[in-house]
Amino acid sequence: MKITIRALMGACAFGALATAAFAETTITVATVNNGDMVRMQGLMDDFYKANPDIKVEWVTLEENVLRQKVTTDIATKGGQYDVMTIGTYEAPIWGKQGWLLPLDFPASYDVDDLLPAIRNGLTVDGKLYAAPFYGESSMIMYRTDLMEKAGLTMPAEPTWDDVKAAAKAMTDKEKEIYGICLRGKAGWGENMAFLSAMANSYGAKWFDMDWKPQFDGEAWKATLTDYIDMMTNNGPPGASNNGFNENLALFQQGHCGMWIDATVAASFVTNPKDSAVADHVGFGWPEQGGVRKHGNWLWAWNPRQFRRARKKAEAALKFVEWATSKDYTALVASKEGWANVPPGTRTSLYENPEYQKVSFAAMTLNSINAADPTHPTVDPVPYVGVQFVAIPEFQGIGTAVGQQFSAALAGTTSAEDALAAAQALTTREMTKAGYIK
Repeated sequence: MKITIRALMGACAFGALATAAFAETTITVATVNNGDMVRMQGLMDDFYKANPDIKVEWVTLEENVLRQKVTTDIATKGGQYDVMTIGTYEAPIWGKQGWLLPLDFPASYDVDDLLPAIRNGLTVDGKLYAAPFYGESSMIMYRTDLMEKAGLTMPAEPTWDDVKAAAKAMTDKEKEIYGICLRGKAGWGENMAFLSAMANSYGAKWFDMDWKPQFDGEAWKATLTDYIDMMTNNGPPGASNNGFNENLALFQQGHCGMWIDATVAASFVTNPKDSAVADHVGFGWPEQGGVRKHGNWLWAWNPRQFRRARKKAEAALKFVEWATSKDYTALVASKEGWANVPPGTRTSLYENPEYQKVSFAAMTLNSINAADPTHPTVDPVPYVGVQFVAIPEFQGIGTAVGQQFSAALAGTTSAEDALAAAQALTTREMTKAGYIK
């Protein structure tokens, strides 16, 4: 009888240990609804095979909504998400504020393999605060068949005059073909990402060295006027509602002659599974104005674990390491082909002979390396950031300005009034924050 009891007790103890060993830790991952992020969700079996004790629940959000929710969650210590996808804007600011701890990966992760331009944007005082899932700059994506039909070729270094001429020549509204598609949806990371980079190439800037807003200058007036003219005459209807995903769909369906946006889009417009024009896509160097400054930006989306209970934090870090690793890149290549791997993060990817065959690989790397967040404008400025200003107040200010410019594109206000409103609200907020004395 004693043997039986002991045996039962031993069995119970073993069962308890087994249950403890294989108890699931569930982590919640908040991510942007971009194609590369969505693709990752279909490849999770690889992660689960290596981590059978971790379960991932996804919260996939539109770009503006994601930014708002993750900022609120971390600022209030809400703890709603174990992993949040943050950008090059948030990572260094939140690191300085102590909202993030430096990442600590094993040597096998090979941090030194990260592209210097991308890594530097995520680093504070030599410490890495976020791991890039993909990195990007911007470029022109265009329909080679429509350019040929119009009797045009893409110059090696196109100017905005070249862009405007091509947009006009390719527009055929009766066939629902619009010469140019650009972001119009309001948001500091939506229309203002594009317009800030465009403004740089026109010689404009957000602030002078005394942090005084510059929307009342001629350079911003030229930027916004040309943008609205291009989109009004040669852009799709309802453009003020279009962000990255909406313009991607329009281009894939054959409705855009040109689309100037993130280099990460290249794999989606050239994938015949998704794009009706995949065989007719060319890529152009980021456009420039008369000031010899290209209108390209620099960005990375980064899944990042946050401080929670130890078990959750450890599980979250395992996911982040997996999602941003060389092994994940190889996994995508094996399933989807090299053209569809997350771009713009690792030197080894761009040294890979197989990836060098991808039509947009060299252009993407060149555009990333050409972006200079420390000297984003023609004139000296007190801030860092190409398509954003790396100060905590920019989220609110950038979105408010974006709303004014989106309204001007929609025709509910004039460009002049939108610029005046941008100047006034930015001056008010920067004074309130203490930048302007």
